[in-house]
Amino acid sequence: MFKYYLIFIIIMSLITFIMYAVDKAKSKRNAWRIKEATLLLLSFFGGAIGGYLAMISLHHKTKHWYFTLVNIFGVILHVVIGYLLLK
Repeated sequence: MFKYYLIFIIIMSLITFIMYAVDKAKSKRNAWRIKEATLLLLSFFGGAIGGYLAMISLHHKTKHWYFTLVNIFGVILHVVIGYLLLK
């Protein structure tokens, strides 16, 4: 079961990273943006590692404290879930 959970986390993190990158590109062009709620939900429901890495590497959404909070909480939550699945 842990193996499938790990695959899920990896896929969600990749999707989340890509969504942050797309939003960053759109912000530079003043184009229609991805909703903050969408980015936060992706981060919380499995993509927190990708979201946090995107924040650091792309310097995107770093001024919003709640993005940092959701991503860090999401990482902790999914590490705990992964640990419980290993038991």
